[in-house]
Amino acid sequence: MRNLVTIKARVFIVFTVMLLAATINSSWAAKNTLGLPDFTGLVEAHSTAVVNISTSQKVTRSEQPERPRGVPPGAPFDDFLKRFFGDKEGGGRDGRPDFFDAKSLGSGFIISKDGYVLTNNHVIKEADEIIVRLSDRREFVAEVIGMDKRSDVALLKIDADDDLPIVKIGDSNALKVGEWVLAIGSPFGFDHTVTAGIVSAKGRSLPNENYVPFIQTDVAINPGNSGGPLFNLDGEVIGINSQIYSRTGGFMGLSFAIPMDMAMNVVDQLKDSGRVTRGWFGILIQDVTRELAESFEMEKPIGALVAKVIAESPAEAAGIKIGDVIVAFDGQEVVSSSALPPMVGSARVGETIETRIVREGKSIMIEVEIGELPLDDDLRLSTSKTNPNSEVEIERLVLVVSELEVVQKESLAEGKSGVYVDSVGRGPAAHAGLRKGDIIVMMDNQNIDDIKGFKAIVKGLQEGHSVPVLVQRRSGPVFLALKLMEDE
Repeated sequence: MRNLVTIKARVFIVFTVMLLAATINSSWAAKNTLGLPDFTGLVEAHSTAVVNISTSQKVTRSEQPERPRGVPPGAPFDDFLKRFFGDKEGGGRDGRPDFFDAKSLGSGFIISKDGYVLTNNHVIKEADEIIVRLSDRREFVAEVIGMDKRSDVALLKIDADDDLPIVKIGDSNALKVGEWVLAIGSPFGFDHTVTAGIVSAKGRSLPNENYVPFIQTDVAINPGNSGGPLFNLDGEVIGINSQIYSRTGGFMGLSFAIPMDMAMNVVDQLKDSGRVTRGWFGILIQDVTRELAESFEMEKPIGALVAKVIAESPAEAAGIKIGDVIVAFDGQEVVSSSALPPMVGSARVGETIETRIVREGKSIMIEVEIGELPLDDDLRLSTSKTNPNSEVEIERLVLVVSELEVVQKESLAEGKSGVYVDSVGRGPAAHAGLRKGDIIVMMDNQNIDDIKGFKAIVKGLQEGHSVPVLVQRRSGPVFLALKLMEDE
């Protein structure tokens, strides 16, 4: 009897363990299912609104590449070579055509039943003909309603006889980092390719793309995906796939999409007027480093440091000065310099915005009336030196400077002057980032008129304390942080 009880107890224990294991395994499987969503329903419901976009452009003979030497007619891939490099059987004096059709592929998506289609500006720019192909293989010649280079958004229109499938527009501001997203497009011409990933970051600023706070994802995007939609799990389009970061030309895990909130603002303006207006401050800015924050008596390195104020701009009218640090705009904190341009660009022209700045360690609130961003905002200046002047060595900084020439003074803002950097040795100046060709305009918040004044400022610098230095370069003005170490 005792043995029977023992056996029953053991069987009960084994059964309990098995049941517990099954429960844990079932729970894990449920969590795993939630972590890896099923995209099939989303694709079936919304992929028909995604289109393939192909363009053609006449390229003149002068732009046409030469056929590779040593490849005779009739060789393998000869048909391809004829299409790409030109057929020697007609056209020019040597048999090559005077022009050929360059073709490109991209993606897009239909946003309204009357035929409006969104894509990237770079997909259709300079195209002579744009063909939009739907998922049911119908093709339409598209009309360009408008293009916006700065946001890389283009609006097209196709004339279809019946109702078209359309996407649902989502709120990109509600998007969260870590959220699942899905892309549909035509990478390398493979129509309606689906790839998925997560949101890696928001509000990314890319070089030469100051007005777009990009959504960064790890969704596989390749050439041909450009202009296609980025969906959230609710089947809403929250971005337009636009760019990738790559050292090879292929996908490397860094993809960037234009937020739909910004894209739809561009769409509304293109529909209304065919052009896009943006807010404008009229300043050149840079990031605040730890050393610069110390030199401006700031507790932490945040904000956008003003390196230049454009003459007759809204910033000048509001009293913003070189060396001010903008830390808040319209109640929003400016964490870095890249965060400010999208804020200003999305503000309405003529609107007065409260802006908080830090000036000489003090927080000041000012009001700026937003202007309209000019069409040409390339503000680069030339700092080249053609005729060497007498050079003076500044031993304390280990650099050699000379007086400015008339042409160099004219390239600076009105009333500004400085000294030209002829060479930089190993020492405080080099450590701060000064280099040959720089024009030193300000140091320790003091304007520099000439070498005599510059030497006086350098003589008064305290050891172990960072001071801001404003220099003018070919690319524009930039602040550097200079510190004299105590043992120097």
